[in-house]
Amino acid sequence: MGFRLALILFFWVFFSNAQEHKLYRIRTIAFYNVENLFDTRNDSLIFDDERTPEGKYHWTMERYRRKLDHISRVLSEIGSETAKTSPDIIGICEVENLSVIEDLVDHPNLRSKGYGIVHYDSPDERGIDVALLYKKSVFIPNSYASHRLLLFDDDDERNYTRDQLVVGGRLDNEQFYFVVNHWPSRSGGEARSRPYRMAAAKLNKRIVDSIQGLHPDARIISMGDFNDDPISASFKKILKTKGRKGQLEGNDLYNPMEKLYRKGIGSLAYRDNWNLFDQIYFTEALIGDSGDTYRFWKAGVFNPPYLVTPKGRYKGYPFRTYAGGSYSGGYSDHFPVYIYLIREEAQKTPLKEGH
Repeated sequence: MGFRLALILFFWVFFSNAQEHKLYRIRTIAFYNVENLFDTRNDSLIFDDERTPEGKYHWTMERYRRKLDHISRVLSEIGSETAKTSPDIIGICEVENLSVIEDLVDHPNLRSKGYGIVHYDSPDERGIDVALLYKKSVFIPNSYASHRLLLFDDDDERNYTRDQLVVGGRLDNEQFYFVVNHWPSRSGGEARSRPYRMAAAKLNKRIVDSIQGLHPDARIISMGDFNDDPISASFKKILKTKGRKGQLEGNDLYNPMEKLYRKGIGSLAYRDNWNLFDQIYFTEALIGDSGDTYRFWKAGVFNPPYLVTPKGRYKGYPFRTYAGGSYSGGYSDHFPVYIYLIREEAQKTPLKEGH
């Protein structure tokens, strides 16, 4: 059924001028921090006691199922206004284990999409991981690896955090590499925690450099919750991302989220300030005219009204599952982000305006 669906949903976009119509195929790449998607069982190997029915947050099966309802709805709708379907590739973070991801993709909102999963358990103390979801009718993985981020605090004690997931594969028979991140938080203050994110940026840069060393024109898309903004030192000094296409040279990394950030657009709010911690950036190989291969078209933050807190102290913020320690029944404390890729397709039959 997934293959038939892929044939039916061939996601066309039309660009026209006075002379011609051009036909494009669209693919959506998305990322979403789903805010603590835990099951209700107590895992003795991680600190998940608070996320159980008897724990601090009274995490019951009813609340778990409602969370699955909410997150699956969001994933089914990101970018669909233009692409007319759910994203083809989705990076997610703050998931407890493979079981909750399987419950998510098997939800009625997503079951017919035919998502596959790439996931590794991270050593994070809270037990939260990153993962990649992909439509099996569109993307075929041919390599995957989990890269460990080794961090140590001032007492030379290990600070356990999330791995960086790298998945290579064929997207409509074109080779891509996807990196899914969830960098260390700002717990303890931005300045005090900054070295941890600088270390994460260095690992991310090594991953990109190693792929480009083997394939100089590799199309690499890195996404995640970076706990840093597009203009933070981790991006500008370590990754050396560029926010304008005209600044790109050689194997530079382009970050379209920087333009959104400078416009005041954010993916999460804290103390009445907006940050754009959720980002997607990629290698220069995805910039340019579409031609017969996929190229970047545009980026966005997915924030429909139902994802926004309607009233109260956090009015206007992302509508989260817990707020101020109390259950609010929302979605997540982050908005998802996405980019569109487009590829020009051969037009086999004459097209009429509006078709």
